[in-house]
Amino acid sequence: MAEVLGKQPRPKGPRLTIVTNAGGPGVLATDALIASGGQLAPLSNESLEAFNSLLPPYWSHANPIDILGDAEPERYAEALRIATQDPNSDGLLVILAPQGMTDPKRVADALAPYAKISGKPVLASWMGGKVVSKGVAALNAAGIPTFSYPDTAARAFQYMWRFTYNLRGLYETPALADDVEMTEASREKVGAMLQPARNAKRSILTEAESKQILALYGIPTVETRVATSQAEAALWAREIGFPVVLKVYSETITHKTDVGGVKLDLKDDQSVRAAYRQIEASVCEKAGAARFQGVTVQPMIKLEGYELILGSSIDPQFGPVILFGAGGQLVEVFRDHALALPPLNSTLAQRLMEQTQIFHALKGVRGRRPVDLLEIERILVRFSRLVLEQPWIKELDINPLLAAPERILALDARIVLYDAATPVEQLSRSAIRPYPAQYVSPWITKAGVQVLVRPIRPEDEPAVIRFHERLSDRSVYLRYFHMEKLSERVAHERLLRKCFIDYDREMVLIVESTGAGGAREILGIGRLTKALGASGGEVAVLVADEHQKEGIGTELLRRLIAISRDEKLQSVEANLLAENAGMSALASHFGFNSQKGADPSQMSAVLRL
Repeated sequence: MAEVLGKQPRPKGPRLTIVTNAGGPGVLATDALIASGGQLAPLSNESLEAFNSLLPPYWSHANPIDILGDAEPERYAEALRIATQDPNSDGLLVILAPQGMTDPKRVADALAPYAKISGKPVLASWMGGKVVSKGVAALNAAGIPTFSYPDTAARAFQYMWRFTYNLRGLYETPALADDVEMTEASREKVGAMLQPARNAKRSILTEAESKQILALYGIPTVETRVATSQAEAALWAREIGFPVVLKVYSETITHKTDVGGVKLDLKDDQSVRAAYRQIEASVCEKAGAARFQGVTVQPMIKLEGYELILGSSIDPQFGPVILFGAGGQLVEVFRDHALALPPLNSTLAQRLMEQTQIFHALKGVRGRRPVDLLEIERILVRFSRLVLEQPWIKELDINPLLAAPERILALDARIVLYDAATPVEQLSRSAIRPYPAQYVSPWITKAGVQVLVRPIRPEDEPAVIRFHERLSDRSVYLRYFHMEKLSERVAHERLLRKCFIDYDREMVLIVESTGAGGAREILGIGRLTKALGASGGEVAVLVADEHQKEGIGTELLRRLIAISRDEKLQSVEANLLAENAGMSALASHFGFNSQKGADPSQMSAVLRL
């Protein structure tokens, strides 16, 4: 694959055009392509007319394009030329099966001029071993990757497309996430809720407790009340409104249906009381009386929708892993799910959903209305935040998560905690460092403006663009040591690396104010970059011209120094122009020792931590 990606461009889509001189190998390639998630490119009307003019009347008239066993080099080359111009095609696979009228070397030479097509990879499968070796050598010399088997070549194309797809997800700017201040409040409240269960050495939370935690992270749940008697269950049922659902309430039972612990569509007091008795009797018989602690009463949700599952468990290598897919009682039968590593943003959440079959149904099929996919994205993002911010949670399942056009609701939830005796250092760590919410806090500038200082997020790219648009040439020169065009500073490929950062490698703080109408404005940016393989880092600060001399640069540098200490760095360095009196004074204020650089126009200021 390294060789293939080195020789050919990545495809822009999953649609492959196959040109072959034998039907069987074309079918093999098609089967492998479809099985791996690819698609056959439909031929345009223009291509069909061109092929009808070029090929004998009994050609395949479809993709795979069977140009027949007597195809000479010129027919191969012209067929490939037509296929490359088809707007429906994202890549091409040329197959040659050695036949009496076919010269593998001459065909390869005829295809060589088509080795480089903008945005469309060209792959080849020359079958026949030694018989086609000269043709294989000619193709490889021209830069066309060659495979012995057509199904292998088709899978290689699909790998190329998946690589493009994954990179495209990284390069997209996600939608703005929920307010980070709300996140901090949720984190503290849930942490306080978990403490009593840990003190009691409980490893499983009740359904009611689990739903309270989900609600604190903005995940909609169905109303749930606990009843410890028949009379109380009937009382709650009347208050909620019939029909209702009764489920066993227990601190140890997680799979309620296995013990007869669920009764649905109860329409009156009598049926509620009878259901309470039936659940109690069934649980006592199958699990023991000590495990029955009452029931929960919930409204019977009658919505036409889809049952989903959203869960998290611990992988010994990667830490927390998130699962999304088709849910309900048959979740282990259908096994339609996909996995992702937290943290998720809106783009990564969408990618996770797209990997499942149920996703196509959620968009609306067979006359059914679509569900709110944006709301599911938001729930996935909040769920991943919950998983990362609460390290004492070992497993978390929402099954089912009911997705209907009207609303999305968590109907059932289960949370498993680590054993209370587990040392903190043995709690699972995520493979990707989560958003460092501990560095989010409000602050007031010297001008009296209430602002929020927080680490940057990928969603901040539009605000960073507006920030750069307000910078003067002088500020740009002092920060970057040369004049850099605005178009270069705000290029998406550059800002991607500046906003979508690895918090283990960098820490970028922004000072953000909220203007009229809720518009967010960045007043200043401070960056800490760790030196690879060393114990030091580099700091830099940039403040919008109209907000300079308001203490923003001082506050950013103060926080970056504090973060450097938190990250166990031994020193930080600031490189600046000698004429940058403001930054020089700021470094001196914090105790940096300055010295001239190799270039007399530059200085280096170092602070030992």
